[in-house]
Formats: sequence, structure tokens, C-alpha cells
Amino acid sequence: MGSSRFFMLCFITGLVSFSMNFDAHEAREFLVGGKENSWRIPTTPNVLNEWAEKERFKVGDVLVFKYDSKTDSVLYVEEGDYKKCNKMKPIQQYNDGNTRIKIVESGAFFFISGANGHCEKGEKLEVKVLSHKHSSPPPSLPPKSSPSMVPPPAQTPAESPNSSAVAPNVRIIGVSTMIMAIWTCFMIVF
Repeated sequence: MGSSRFFMLCFITGLVSFSMNFDAHEAREFLVGGKENSWRIPTTPNVLNEWAEKERFKVGDVLVFKYDSKTDSVLYVEEGDYKKCNKMKPIQQYNDGNTRIKIVESGAFFFISGANGHCEKGEKLEVKVLSHKHSSPPPSLPPKSSPSMVPPPAQTPAESPNSSAVAPNVRIIGVSTMIMAIWTCFMIVF
């Protein structure tokens, strides 16, 4: 009787450890700029970043850039290239007019226009993605419901030609923690 209680306690501990490593947040899609065709030279230089600062981006969210593919593109760049509007060494280039980028890790990500002169006129975006530990908005800000948020796509980034992941992120810590907890309990009981 005592060993079965011990085993059950170990099993529950393993499940709790496992579940704590996953973000309970539901992925959202953000239409860049908050409306159709916002990926263009803005009316004021910092309007795209002002929009981004009001949002709370999390791992799993998708950025959707809508623009005229005949005259513009999106470049995912390093911070230095973002600050200098340097288009010469993009990490990734998109030119389909409906670019979907899934965020797979926390941190700051930088995007500029690939069209000549556009970045210098303010067509650039810095996105700060919250880590799993900081997935809630600050208490001083009310939750935002915005028409720019739509349900996540049915396709995964690998299936969709217009999708991309910003950076690789493998999450095996939760699985390994649970396996170790169950294995340790199993070894103690038997």
C-alpha cells in the first residue's frame, strides 16, 4: 500500500514537472501594423514599431506581412543591419506579398523593407517576443483584443510555402524531466 502511494506521488510529480515546461498560451496571428497593407512606407517614421510595442508577442505566434509583392519585400535581418537599413545580408528574404513568419523562440527580431529607400523612411519593424516565463502582459496594461489577431493557421510552417520559422527551438526539457522523474520513482519502488 505504501509503495503504491509513493509511486502515485512520483507519477504526479513527473506530470507536474512535464506540464510546467509547456506554455499554455494559444498561438495568435498578428497582421503587421494592425491592418491590411501596413507593410509600406508609413505616414510617420516609427508607426510600425509603435504598433509592435503595444502588442505582446509570444513564442508560437505568427507575424503576417501583407504588401504589394511587385514593389516591396520583407527582410529578416540582424540588429546592426536593421539600424543601418542594410539590405545586403538578410538572414531571410520574403517577397510573396503575404508573408507568414512563425516565432519559435523569445528575443528581439528585426525586419526591414527590401525596396530601395523604404527602410530609411521608416518601413522597418522590431518585434520583442516574450519568453515562456513572461507570457502574461504587465498588470498595468489591460488584455488587448484587436482585429489584427486571428486564429492560428491549420498548416504548419513546413507545409506552407509562404511560412517560415524565425529561429530553431527544440523543447525536449519537459519530456526528459518527466521521463527522469518516472524512472527514478520506478527504480525506488522496485
